[in-house]
Amino acid sequence: MRIKLALALWLLALSAAWWATLPPDLALLPLIDAQGAARGLWRLRDQAIVLSGLYSVGLMSLIMLLALRLPLIERPLGGMDQVYRLHKWAGIGAGLTAVLHWGLKEGGGLIKTLWGRAGKPPHEAVLPWLSDARGLAKDLGEWGFYLLLVLLAVTLIHRLLAYRPWRVSHRAMAVLYLVFVFHTLALLPLHFWAPPLGWLMGGLLALGSLAALASLAGVIGLRRRHAARIHSVQRLGTDADAPLEVVCALPPSWPGHRAGQFAFVRFERAEGAHPFTIASAPGALGCDADGAPLLRLVIKPLGDYTQVLHQRLRAGQALDIEGPYGHFDGQGQAQRQQVWVAAGVGVTPFIALLEARQPGAPTPIESAQPVHMHYCTRNAARDPLLARLRTLCAQAEPPVALTVHDDAQGQRLRPQDLEPAGQAIDLWFCGPQGLGDALDAHTRRAPWRLHRESFAMR
Repeated sequence: MRIKLALALWLLALSAAWWATLPPDLALLPLIDAQGAARGLWRLRDQAIVLSGLYSVGLMSLIMLLALRLPLIERPLGGMDQVYRLHKWAGIGAGLTAVLHWGLKEGGGLIKTLWGRAGKPPHEAVLPWLSDARGLAKDLGEWGFYLLLVLLAVTLIHRLLAYRPWRVSHRAMAVLYLVFVFHTLALLPLHFWAPPLGWLMGGLLALGSLAALASLAGVIGLRRRHAARIHSVQRLGTDADAPLEVVCALPPSWPGHRAGQFAFVRFERAEGAHPFTIASAPGALGCDADGAPLLRLVIKPLGDYTQVLHQRLRAGQALDIEGPYGHFDGQGQAQRQQVWVAAGVGVTPFIALLEARQPGAPTPIESAQPVHMHYCTRNAARDPLLARLRTLCAQAEPPVALTVHDDAQGQRLRPQDLEPAGQAIDLWFCGPQGLGDALDAHTRRAPWRLHRESFAMR
């Protein structure tokens, strides 16, 4: 809901600023006049081209700002994972409005065929210092549009590229954005630079350009990046898909984290950073022999990189950790029943939350409530995390009742089985997208509030 609201408010602000700068006589022109000239239709097309272009470059500016991973943006959206969801949908919106912008531009040929050029207004004046760049801006905008469609397809269809080449190609978005900034500056009619639209677009293009340059320079998240090292590495099981437990020793600059948060971790510079949940409560692992605080990651081999990670990591190896991020705290309103649902590696934030509920925990969760936790596993007999999960639930204060859904025994979780119908609950979920979508659909028919951790960051 927050994602939809944020996009709607963003487009509404652009629409209102555009509306305030429209010429007053636009609505008085008939689409086709008595002489058969499409004067009004030409004018309407021109304004639609401007508005669709403003939508597209405005959404691209939002994408650039979201990529900065600013805490100021993270808080109102409910976590950095939600920032990346908005980032994704803003990208889709930018692509769709760019297609509309291109289609309206090409649609001039149809008007010429049906009604001729009569009534077509001349080119409007643009910023004087870019008046000679109109042709170049049009060509760059057209080629940039084609490249944008390719990059969006690569991003949305994950199988087209592995993570590393995708990451390199995605960096090209910053260059492409600067191309569209030039396209906008050179072609937006001069009267649209009057306030309020001129102030709004000038500010967005300036901030977006700075964000694009920061991305190209590789300084995004630099202030929240810390040089750490691997304290220990252990594979939890003998199966090919057994998770990997990595305990990290952190430097004094690490600000600490809250149970349920995650961090971007870079084990190899060429690979880039990946988001991993912090699977330990603050202070739960203590410190190493040198006094460095320890933090646990539990990594499931789901992708091409994580499948071979157990072969690449060793104790003492350096790493970069950026964060912490996220607001997945497992708490809610006192009058609502608290229900947690974890599936697969989605149990990792709940392990941290459970460690914070243990007697004598260094940083206990304040105002914690009793919880009913549901854990979905493919095979309970072979699950390497289940024994730890049961122990943590049994010792938790306030209590956490645990129900295990063993897929090998046909015990699949159904949303309607969580609580009696009609009971208001706060539902915290982390796991596969399919189950999350099923829970999301059910919450629309029940008095539930769903809090969903999302790591679909491309």
